[in-house]
Amino acid sequence: MLYLIGLGLGDAADITVKGLQAVRSCSRVYLEAYTSILTVGKEALEEYYGKQLILADRDLVEQGADEILKDADVTDVAFLVVGDPFGATTHSDLLLRAVHAGIPYRVIHNASIMNAVGCCGLQLYNFGETVSLVFWTDTWRPESFYDKICKNRTAGLHTLCLLDIKVKEQSIENMMRGKKIYEPPRFMTVSQAADQLIQIIQWRREQGEELGVTEDTVCVGVARLGADDQKICAATLRQLVSCDLGAPLHSLVVTGRLHPLEVDMLRVNAEPNALQHLNAIDSSTFTS
Repeated sequence: MLYLIGLGLGDAADITVKGLQAVRSCSRVYLEAYTSILTVGKEALEEYYGKQLILADRDLVEQGADEILKDADVTDVAFLVVGDPFGATTHSDLLLRAVHAGIPYRVIHNASIMNAVGCCGLQLYNFGETVSLVFWTDTWRPESFYDKICKNRTAGLHTLCLLDIKVKEQSIENMMRGKKIYEPPRFMTVSQAADQLIQIIQWRREQGEELGVTEDTVCVGVARLGADDQKICAATLRQLVSCDLGAPLHSLVVTGRLHPLEVDMLRVNAEPNALQHLNAIDSSTFTS
């Protein structure tokens, strides 16, 4: 049996009882280590679970899936994922490989950023398409996420922006030379994400485009959701550029139309004057 087990968002204790029972019954336990992170390390998980964990990086999961699935038709193997198992398409691929190999599987769900983000005060059914923001380079500055945010806002919907994670990444030079030398891990902050969005806004303004997002658009930065020291900050996009939410992981929400209850919830964690640019469309709808 292949178990795909969600670990939740905080620390070792966030695993469900059902998930922990499955982990302890398995002969091999893999920890997916590249799409997200917990606030504790591998050693803390091993101590809590009472099991040795095998780190599964991107290369192993995407190119060495057969190693993970080896003998899973006659013994139990667990694949642990921070958040929920289906937060990344790679994990669907692993499940499909198991199905094609005739290996039975079981999924044990858990909380993920996709639902935990509701703690910022915005109602989950008012969210549109989720987008990813990547680190820009000198030669690669994609902007497609901005257009998707604008499309959501046109429909009155909020946008959850998942921020880039660089774990076990090689420089182009080392990759070309075939050297297995990896860059230090990097995790995009809300401040960096806000800065990239503002650069796009300024560029689009210079081109004479009608803007779907501005520097005064109300957004919400969140960090380490599920942990004891989680942070939530409602602010304008401009304010978030100078907002330090601390250690990773961070996510950003760009608001759409706001219900008065959502506005009241945003005030709980709002920066000074963050909501002063809200416009009342009618008695029950606000926008920035």
